[in-house]
Amino acid sequence: MSRQIDPHALQDAAMRHFLEVAQTGSVTAAAQRLGVAPSVVSRSIARLERAMDTLLFERRARGMRLNSAGELLAAHARRAWRDVERVVSDIGSLHGLRSGTVRVASTEGHASEFLPRLITEFQRAYRGIRVVLEVCRQAEIPPLLRHGDMDIGVTLGTSSERDIRVEWRQSAPILAVMAPGHALARRRQLSLAQLVGHPLVLPPTGSTLRQLFEISAARQGLEWDAALTVNRLDPMLAFAEAGGGVALCGTLALRARLQAGTLVAIPLRDREMNERHVEVQTLAGRSLPAACRTFMACLQQALQDGDGPPTAASAAAAAHCPPR
Repeated sequence: MSRQIDPHALQDAAMRHFLEVAQTGSVTAAAQRLGVAPSVVSRSIARLERAMDTLLFERRARGMRLNSAGELLAAHARRAWRDVERVVSDIGSLHGLRSGTVRVASTEGHASEFLPRLITEFQRAYRGIRVVLEVCRQAEIPPLLRHGDMDIGVTLGTSSERDIRVEWRQSAPILAVMAPGHALARRRQLSLAQLVGHPLVLPPTGSTLRQLFEISAARQGLEWDAALTVNRLDPMLAFAEAGGGVALCGTLALRARLQAGTLVAIPLRDREMNERHVEVQTLAGRSLPAACRTFMACLQQALQDGDGPPTAASAAAAAHCPPR
């Protein structure tokens, strides 16, 4: 087995120390994560500040925060680090795609079932590639991409974002989800007007789904009340599964339960419930490493398939690699 290339070998230690302090807000925390003494990190910061002839941090009682000069240097350092990672990945791919890391930020609905299944199939074809999956709120994903903390975002797009490129976009309608024994479970299509007379389980105010629901209900003059408000997907679906009420959800979070027959999902005819889109996002202008590009191909194929991740064979075909 070939030895994996260490990208840190191509980055100056002082810059690594600087970026770690910028992220953690503390010399001590940065030193712990880097596995060095705090004095080493402090000397690196002092050396950079002498070289730049300016302070890079605001020193506060509760830690350190980048000032304007520090923000400029951090932006440069993050761009440089992304270039290093891409070069290392591309060098490794000259001998076949055997190593690398793919960092994915995702909203909960996509991370609960869809992405873990896709990652499983992907890693059967590429056993040397590690995947980091971070579950975030929708608003947190663009900053993670801008700062280089994540490579790919899987999210619900509602408006354009500065410096963010949309690699893939497709409709992700909201469905009415309920137990098979529910009074409405045999309908082919429903409207919100038919739902509001039944107990509802909804996400809290501020979520994309809740916003679209409230806009549609207000437009139609509907009065409604949530039997349960919950900020996590699993308890929302469990409530519907137990017969407690009707949930609203997209299909990518439901595949296993629909196949098992513990839930049914019915399309909604209301306009606003069909205006949601899933997006795959990256940082505009960034050239992704080979491992990320390959994962992106599998991800787009899985979304295009519509009903969930591909099999091992189709995932491999999407990525142009032999199935295992």
